[in-house]
Amino acid sequence: MKKRRITVFDIVLLILMIGVIIVTLYPFLNILAISLNDATDTARGGLHIYPRQFTWANYQEIFGGRNNLWSAFGMSVLRTVVGTVTGIIASTMLAYTLSRRDFIFNVPISIILVITMFVSGGLIPEYMLIRELGLMNNFLVYILPLLLSAFNVIVIRSFMDGIPIALTESAKMDGANDFTIFWKIIIPLSLPVVATISLFLAVQQWNSWFDTYLYARGNANLSTLQFELMKILDNTNIQSGDVTSANAEIIAGQTNPQSIQMAITIIATVPILLVYPFLQRYFVTGLTLGAVKT
Repeated sequence: MKKRRITVFDIVLLILMIGVIIVTLYPFLNILAISLNDATDTARGGLHIYPRQFTWANYQEIFGGRNNLWSAFGMSVLRTVVGTVTGIIASTMLAYTLSRRDFIFNVPISIILVITMFVSGGLIPEYMLIRELGLMNNFLVYILPLLLSAFNVIVIRSFMDGIPIALTESAKMDGANDFTIFWKIIIPLSLPVVATISLFLAVQQWNSWFDTYLYARGNANLSTLQFELMKILDNTNIQSGDVTSANAEIIAGQTNPQSIQMAITIIATVPILLVYPFLQRYFVTGLTLGAVKT
């Protein structure tokens, strides 16, 4: 078997790819190094991809003595799972309905969806609506407002438009109803876009904290991980701001905002990084396949 000859182009491409990998990984490794480094030493600067003085103190500062942090973690997981499942069900059902050529309200609803992408009622009307619906300090405040997204529906619909109509017509001739066609034909063929939108929804639910601040502060049981981490960071910044510049570095050994911030970033990012590899192979396909029309 004849071996492939290595060309100058191959070498240049390899160097470029190594450079891209380094540029991509360096920010994350730098954040990890700072989060695992002694806070006093971090104040000196000059950290790169490994800690100079390894310590778990920054993570102990976050988790130590805060029993509600684990319950907040559980609430974040619960809202992410429930929000993702309900969101993908609602989005796919609406997208399938709009992809049906015999649906007479196809165009008006599509126009309304597009308008919502450019026009918003604003924060105050949204707050008043949430209050009047009785969703304040209610778990459903995490689910219902994020149930549908015009962007997600349009992406899914574009994908479903590429599914041959002959499949649904033949299923109807065999006696299948719309729900059977949706669950047994459309959804299995739409797994790439379903996985992609699921990732979007999961990241949105996991990273959300402002809705907790606005609508669920009165119920400690509804506090989320991101909201608790935000409060820890704010407290650290306040404590650091109370000291003078002469002794800031000494006190920063216990409450260095940069170290705490980096540790919080790692805590908030790792769960999503663990999920992403399982959905990555669907990611590009789900976004691009439905966008290319012949």
